[in-house]
Amino acid sequence: MLQKKICMVGAFATGKTSLVARYVQGIYSDKYQTTVGVKIDRKTVQLSDQELNLILWDIHGEDEFQKIKMSYLRGSAGYILVVDGTRRDTLGSICNLQSKVEETIGKLPFITIINKYDLSQDWEIGDDDLDALSQKQWTYRMASARTGLGVEECFIQLAQMII
Repeated sequence: MLQKKICMVGAFATGKTSLVARYVQGIYSDKYQTTVGVKIDRKTVQLSDQELNLILWDIHGEDEFQKIKMSYLRGSAGYILVVDGTRRDTLGSICNLQSKVEETIGKLPFITIINKYDLSQDWEIGDDDLDALSQKQWTYRMASARTGLGVEECFIQLAQMII
């Protein structure tokens, strides 16, 4: 069985922990819990004839007071950039983070999850923003940790990109 480390990267309160909880345990909680440092979960998936053990590193969110420790990223096979669709500034922060991640660990497969699709009526991210991601040739998907919409597909798509 192959083991692959995947890191969750993004600004604070974008839903990184909720996405992992929804994917690994199938649960969602409205209680906000700040991740301190890193939280590690595992999930085994079957892709075609390959069994893959995903080791998911939920890294604390970045803000003006706290920067992500790039050493957490070492050994990653891929990563997920998480954006809060209701906060446009989180899109700008992942653009900066993606550059830092690439400088630290090189070019690796990644996917951008635009989370909180259940709140799409409150979204600040529009078609122009999505076009900009497409122009960068970034793979992105809409998802909702609350409802589960698109969550599993995002992780599976990244796993397929890795192998």
